[in-house]
Amino acid sequence: MSYHYLMDLALILLTTKALGIATGKFQMPRVVGSLLAGLVMGPAMLNILSETAFLSQLSELGVIVILFAAGMGTDLRELRNAGKAGFFVALCGVLVPLVMGAGFGYLAAFAGWVPEVNLLEAVFLGTVLTATSVSITVETLKELGRLDTKVGNTILAAALIDDVLGLVALTVVASLAGEGTNLLWVLAKIVFFFVFAVVAAGAGIVLFRWMISQADGKNLRRYPVLAFVICLLLSYSAEEFFGVADIIGAFVAGLIVASTPKAQYIRLKFEPLSYLLLTPVFFSNIGINVQLPELNVGLVLFSLALLATAILSKVIGCGLGAKLCGFQGMECVQVGAGMACRGEVALIVANRGLSMGILSEAMMTPIIITVVGCAVLTPLLLKAAFRNEPASKMEQSALSTPFHQAEQLEQASAKFFFSDKK
Repeated sequence: MSYHYLMDLALILLTTKALGIATGKFQMPRVVGSLLAGLVMGPAMLNILSETAFLSQLSELGVIVILFAAGMGTDLRELRNAGKAGFFVALCGVLVPLVMGAGFGYLAAFAGWVPEVNLLEAVFLGTVLTATSVSITVETLKELGRLDTKVGNTILAAALIDDVLGLVALTVVASLAGEGTNLLWVLAKIVFFFVFAVVAAGAGIVLFRWMISQADGKNLRRYPVLAFVICLLLSYSAEEFFGVADIIGAFVAGLIVASTPKAQYIRLKFEPLSYLLLTPVFFSNIGINVQLPELNVGLVLFSLALLATAILSKVIGCGLGAKLCGFQGMECVQVGAGMACRGEVALIVANRGLSMGILSEAMMTPIIITVVGCAVLTPLLLKAAFRNEPASKMEQSALSTPFHQAEQLEQASAKFFFSDKK
């Protein structure tokens, strides 16, 4: 048995923390530091760390816990109110990137940046751009104290619907490619999952309330364990039985816990686990997975243009959806910026297209650069969009948490280590 994974974890935690302090010095979210740590230590630069099965599985557990915590911290009434807005934001956030991505594929081929692109490949490129990765947005909004707001809840609702619409879009394109995927069966499984989620939510809430009534305020440690079991079961069921992303199952589990009297206690117990281990591993693993082949001028131009298209299409599409639902000015930009991030979902869709022979090898490098660029730029865009905004209730209540105290220590460390007056 090899114990090298211990060294990998030590390096990840050290570099993410160091770069988190450094990026904090420049008023950037610490998520950017974690992403840069993976890029610097991974094959893209120093090649000290590489992807392993252990890191991949721990990273997946990290994103599950991030969305589970987001669900626990969600105001159900606000989320319910955001349902209509979330649907229109998600719908426009899928249609606009799909059209802009397909059009961009044709323009890039016309400009000679990539080989000739047929209609199906252009549409599939647009399908890749429809995917939203909400984990980085959630962590950034939490850091900014804006997760439990009207904009934050709309982004969460839209991201959940976006996953479903993106799955439908992928199924349609795969059917056009002759893969034989049954669209009706995919839609039926999605419906079955939400029926299952409603039943599980009812059973979970009843179980929690019964345990609380029996415990009479004693043995509180059992509640976080039971909550995590529900999270893992729903995450597994979503992926294994219904073909829905595991993070949706985790978020539903968080909503179940949020409906119980012990929600705040359970959430506080999960903060150290997420902050100390799982969150740094997840974000750094995104950077570690990046392997960039040799680039030429045309490919660089194509990659930068695709990155700009990816961000603008979500900002325009989701911002338009928010505008249709009554959001004003900067709120539309905030919603669009929050939905701009791409992640593992976009890479999975791209790999699917590659294996089906729809996407060419020449497309993969720009897509990887786009995913990484969106992951790094989204926190910066969100911070800029929320600049000069008044503090939310969540931010004010978070000032006394261990997590915020740790942030204060980081800021003090940054002032010491990066000060010019030492």
